[in-house]
Amino acid sequence: MWKFTFCLSLFCFYVTGYAQTDTTVRRDTIFNRDTALQNDTVATVTNNALPLTPTALERDKKRVYKLKPALDVPITAIGSAWTLYAFSKIYDRDPSSIEKIESLSTSSIPRFDRWAADIYSEKAAEASDLFFYGSMPLPVLMILIDGKMRKDVGKLAFLYLEALSVTGVLYSGSSYLTSRYRPYAYNPEAPMDLRTRGGAKNSFYAGHVALVGTATFFMAKVFSDYHPDSKIKWLPYSIASVATGATAYLRHRGGRHFPSDILIGTALGPLVGILIPHFHKNKLFENNGLSIMPFTGKSHGLSIVYNFEKRKRLTN
Repeated sequence: MWKFTFCLSLFCFYVTGYAQTDTTVRRDTIFNRDTALQNDTVATVTNNALPLTPTALERDKKRVYKLKPALDVPITAIGSAWTLYAFSKIYDRDPSSIEKIESLSTSSIPRFDRWAADIYSEKAAEASDLFFYGSMPLPVLMILIDGKMRKDVGKLAFLYLEALSVTGVLYSGSSYLTSRYRPYAYNPEAPMDLRTRGGAKNSFYAGHVALVGTATFFMAKVFSDYHPDSKIKWLPYSIASVATGATAYLRHRGGRHFPSDILIGTALGPLVGILIPHFHKNKLFENNGLSIMPFTGKSHGLSIVYNFEKRKRLTN
């Protein structure tokens, strides 16, 4: 449990670093009710306290996402490097002896996972690979096909790589720090050469499910952010849910993971896919809906206006 807690803490460290400094436009508008003082004074302040020209401000509003190179580049580089290193270790583990495999007892498995130890299907495992390899290019294809996204292809590709690297760190770190036998290792119907291989110790947690969830929900989130008024925003999320759920079921039927492994992968994968774009969302692209403007003249007070249109439309 402490190992899983360590990995979860590492994830929290990543996502807290993504929180953007508020860049919402501040409108300090002081206006007089007299006819001679109808000109408003607007001060626009960015997160570095430097004023933007109207042209620069409008251009900045059209950016759906903002990167923080000083933070994003090291996270992506370190995450990718660690993932490649950890994968080389967890998939090159020493095989187990036949005596060790035959001595495994389902009584050592937690009761809520025990019932899954007698499930094994190689066809189901192969089908899960189709979802795994098929989902990875989906965000890239969507970016290249969509005109608005294609203008930001470099930025979106980097965000996708960052999302995959964070998921890779969480999964590979968990497998690296633990050594949990897969369900098929307990199943006498599975081939012995499969049960004894080193990869049979990589049950915790479901990496296929997590990566499919990250890829497909990243696609759905980005589409939703670039097309906030689209009537088919539900479609990418439906595709993501079906792909992640189908992968989870097939990994279970294939005897590759216990239910608890699958539940964790199903939770963390989509979470990363959604949160990475969310924490890079450009605050200027959104309208917080509430504006408070002081006024002075014959009387003094505050003008409070709430706009129920909470998102600014993306314009070309």
